[in-house]
Amino acid sequence: MVLEMKVPSPGESITEVEIAQWLISNGDYVEKDQAIAEVDSDKATLELPAEASGTVTLKAEEGDTVEVGAIVCLIDTEGKPSENDSSAQNKKEAPESIVKEANTQVSTQKTYATGTPSPSAKKISSEKGIDLSQIKGSGRDGRIIKEDLVKGVPSMGTQSKEGTRLDKREKLSMLRRKVAERLVSVKNETAMLTTFNEADMSSIFDLRKKYKEKFEEKHGVGLGFMSFFTKAVVRALNLFPDVNSMIDGDHKIAYEYCDISVAVSGPKGLMVPVVRNAELLSFSEIESEIKRLAIRARDGEITVDDMTGGTFTISNGGVFGSMLSTPIINPPQSGILGMHNIIQRPVAVDGKVEIRPMMYLALSYDHRIIDGKESVGFLVAIKEALENPIEHLMSNKIEKALGL
Repeated sequence: MVLEMKVPSPGESITEVEIAQWLISNGDYVEKDQAIAEVDSDKATLELPAEASGTVTLKAEEGDTVEVGAIVCLIDTEGKPSENDSSAQNKKEAPESIVKEANTQVSTQKTYATGTPSPSAKKISSEKGIDLSQIKGSGRDGRIIKEDLVKGVPSMGTQSKEGTRLDKREKLSMLRRKVAERLVSVKNETAMLTTFNEADMSSIFDLRKKYKEKFEEKHGVGLGFMSFFTKAVVRALNLFPDVNSMIDGDHKIAYEYCDISVAVSGPKGLMVPVVRNAELLSFSEIESEIKRLAIRARDGEITVDDMTGGTFTISNGGVFGSMLSTPIINPPQSGILGMHNIIQRPVAVDGKVEIRPMMYLALSYDHRIIDGKESVGFLVAIKEALENPIEHLMSNKIEKALGL
């Protein structure tokens, strides 16, 4: 029986995906649920699992854009593992001398793939006029992959004394292309402005120093800055609800809940998963949820559902050393708060110069829906909450707020 594997729908509103990478080769035997490909949508990178065990016939190449529901490969469920597959499975049981001998035979054995370029390698060779017969393939069974061309052929220009001058041409992933498209549209379709302020982080430093060990022992997660910032944002959104709204044509949509998007770094670039109903969460629940989402992003397991929605975004460029920036709005939201690195700086306190841990804050907002008064007031409310968290975020009950 031959099973047609079709592209499943990664999420609502997604109509096509791109084959980012095949994890198997044409003719390979695969087990059911084995990851056989990575596909890029305009929101996330997902793995495509085999729907049955059998031998695979590929119907799409890396870099192809295919519609949801399209056939990308066939699986012959009556197919059996080849001798090579069996030897690979038994390799661990073989004596070392036999393994070395087998490896030598395999490395010198030529197959149909020897010297055959992958789609990406073929494209590069065509663009640059590279003679593939002069390239030794390092891929499976001697297949020529794009890395062989990048490493083995100098770019245009004279070779310098220090070494070869190489360049690398690589197609942007669908996710990166969509991000680029959205960022350009934000600049063109919104009236984006940025307002700045600064916050003295001394009180939060003192709270974390005093309670971080008890907090981690009790909840199994660290007491970070993000829970304070999320709490401060929720408070400010309640005080200035226009910031928690967005434009839809000729209408304004105002939200009575706070779904906070948190920008985190993943292997495919910046991801913005959502902490749902942050107004209902405690300090420990916020820290646990952000940790969960960050781990999923780092491991490439983030889903479209994790990143769908969101009414306001927090971006922490400070973890990368950013001192000050103008964050760009995450559409269709109307505002984004930028956090930056905390630096010990001299400031005037009660007429005296003191060294305090200071952080610059930046709020970018859509002036079509948020006036200057609201934007400045919102950022001042953030500053107030961060400088006096015991009163504004904990109702003067520290241990109760931290769940200790």
